[in-house]
Amino acid sequence: MALASVVIAGGGMAGFTAAKSLRAKGFAGKLTIVDPEGIPYDRPPLSKDYLLGHRDAEQIQLIDAGWFADQDIEVIESKVVDLDPEAPAVTLADGTVLHADKVVLATGGTARRLPIPGGQLPTVLELRTKQDADHLRQVLQPGIRLAIIGAGLIGAEVASSALSFGASVTLIDPVDPPLVPAVGEVLARRLHQMHVANGVKLVTGIPTEISVDASGQHAITLADGSSILADVVLVGIGIVADTALAAASGLDTDNGILVDESQRTSHPNVYAIGDTARTRLSDGTLLRRAEHWEHAMNTGETVAAALLEAQLPTHGASWFWSDRHGVHVEGVGSMLGDGTLVTRELDGIPVAAFRVTDEGLLAGCAAIDGGLLVRAARRIIDKNKPVNVEQLADPTIDLKKLAR
Repeated sequence: MALASVVIAGGGMAGFTAAKSLRAKGFAGKLTIVDPEGIPYDRPPLSKDYLLGHRDAEQIQLIDAGWFADQDIEVIESKVVDLDPEAPAVTLADGTVLHADKVVLATGGTARRLPIPGGQLPTVLELRTKQDADHLRQVLQPGIRLAIIGAGLIGAEVASSALSFGASVTLIDPVDPPLVPAVGEVLARRLHQMHVANGVKLVTGIPTEISVDASGQHAITLADGSSILADVVLVGIGIVADTALAAASGLDTDNGILVDESQRTSHPNVYAIGDTARTRLSDGTLLRRAEHWEHAMNTGETVAAALLEAQLPTHGASWFWSDRHGVHVEGVGSMLGDGTLVTRELDGIPVAAFRVTDEGLLAGCAAIDGGLLVRAARRIIDKNKPVNVEQLADPTIDLKKLAR
C-alpha cells in the first residue's frame, strides 16, 4: 500500500529535515509535525548569536513559517504523550489522536542534570530551548558571577558569550583539558587556555553539592572540599536521549531508541531520527549515539528515503563545529582511537590536528579557523586515501591537493 500519511513527533533539525526531504522526494500525502515549541528553529545559535541578541526568534527559524503552509505541512504546537505502534497513532497532550501510516520519532533529548544534592534545584539553569536562552539573557548582568559546570562545546560557548554581558565567569570541568576526544590533546589545550586569556576562571574539579541561600547566592562544593560562590549556575554536561515515549510503547531502547540503518525501530510502523536514535547493526553491534547538528540532518534525509522505499543516501564522515572567543573550531571523523596523532603548527601555534591509523589512513581532523582544511580532510577520509604524516604536519602543504 502506498504511503499516504506521516506524523513526525519532534520539530528540531531532524524532524524538519525529514519533512522537507519527504516533500522534495515527491511525497504528496498528509504530513504533520508535532512539537511543543511550534515552528522548528535552529539550536546552535542559542549559546551564541541568539543569546547575545544578534539574532531574534524569527531569524533562527530553520525556514520561514510560511513555507510550511506552502508545502502543505501541518505544524501542531503540542506534545505527543502516547504512541500506539500497531495503529499506528499518537495522542497529543490535549487528548487529540492522530492516525498515520508511519510515525517518525524525532524527540531529541533533555539536558542532563547533575546527580548530586542540589543538582535538581530550579535555580540551577540549563540551555536547551529558546526559553532557556531568554532566561539566561535576562540574568546575565554586569558583575554577575556565573559558574558553568561542564566545559564542553556548550559550556565553552556560553562562557565566551557571557563575557559580553560583563559577567564574571568561572568554568568548572573534571577534565583538564576538555574536548580531547573531539580535537586531540594539543588543540584542546590551546582552546582551553583561550578562556584564561579572555578572563574566564578555570577550575578543574568534580562538583559534589550545590546549595543556595536566601539571597540567591549559590555555593558549589567540589570533591576536594573547596567551594565556588556564584549568583547564577548553568549546567552544560550533555543531554539524555528522550526515549520515554518509545519505551512506554514497547520499542527497543538502550541509551537511545534503537534503529536499523534505515532508521526503522523494532516496530515496522515507527522510525526514529536525530539525537534520540541509536543504530543497531544487523549483527547486533550498537553504535554510539550521535548528537551533532549534521547527524540530525542526515538521519532526517535517510528516513525520508526509507519511508519512500528509495535508495538510502550515503553520508560522509561525521562533522561538527563550535565558536568561542572569536575563533571557529571544526572537526571531522574521530580523533579518538589508536594510531598516530599529528599536529600542524603555524608560527609555532597549533592550528590543526590529525589522527592517522596504523594502516596510513586519515581517521580524524580538527582545526581552528581552518574550515577549508577540514573539508579537504573529510574528502580524504571519505575516499580512504592513504596520507603522509609529514605532509599533514607541513603548513605549506595545501590539503586540497592531497584530497584530489
